[in-house]
Amino acid sequence: MAARVGSVVVLVAAWQIVAMIASAKTLPPPWDVLAAIASEARSGDLLVNIGVTLWRVLSSFLIAMGTGCVAGVALGRSPAADRAIDSWLILLLNTPALVIAVLCYLWLGLTEAAAITAVVLNKFPNVVVIVREGARSLDPALDEMSEVYRFSFGAWARHVLLPQLAPYVAAAARSGLSLVWKIVLVVELLGRPNGVGYAISYSFQLFDVRTILAYSFAFSAIIFAIDAFVLRPVETHARRWRSASA
Repeated sequence: MAARVGSVVVLVAAWQIVAMIASAKTLPPPWDVLAAIASEARSGDLLVNIGVTLWRVLSSFLIAMGTGCVAGVALGRSPAADRAIDSWLILLLNTPALVIAVLCYLWLGLTEAAAITAVVLNKFPNVVVIVREGARSLDPALDEMSEVYRFSFGAWARHVLLPQLAPYVAAAARSGLSLVWKIVLVVELLGRPNGVGYAISYSFQLFDVRTILAYSFAFSAIIFAIDAFVLRPVETHARRWRSASA
């Protein structure tokens, strides 16, 4: 904890020094950014924009995780399906997020559905690849045990599949959250009338660096809190049986 706090203090001090050397318009000092966060919060704009962006992040994250986990297990368990779909995964993985967002807006219009679809298509292949590796590494001895005891599909999924797959799903979730919220900001910047990305785009047009940093740090703090207090404990819990067996 002391090391974490110390690193933050050093970062803030370095920021303050650079801000004193540079122009305040180019790089405002930390206290000006905090004042901008307070000002946007009092006006209500900060809470509204962050709330809208969080809804988009949560919606696209859950859709991408749900469909990606199902597809990853299917590809990991079926070599034939994996060979058939692998080229599409590579294509999606290597298509820039900006291109996917623009195409979704052109095909579906400047709608909420287009924005969510663009984010899901960017995150989906990452989830599939990670979960597929987990499905490939399932212990065959446990599968044989489930066959001997004639497990139902539900019992097999609960007692054999999910415990072994949980660390991979948790890893996909942690890496996915950081990816999803960045893509959401790009999608909002391109074609939505609200959200953190829209606010940053509007501030960019006014060359308002202070407000840009205010929205960036405020939303980053929320994402950091979600990762620290939700996803990280879930990942630790998912890996507990591996640590115990080791």
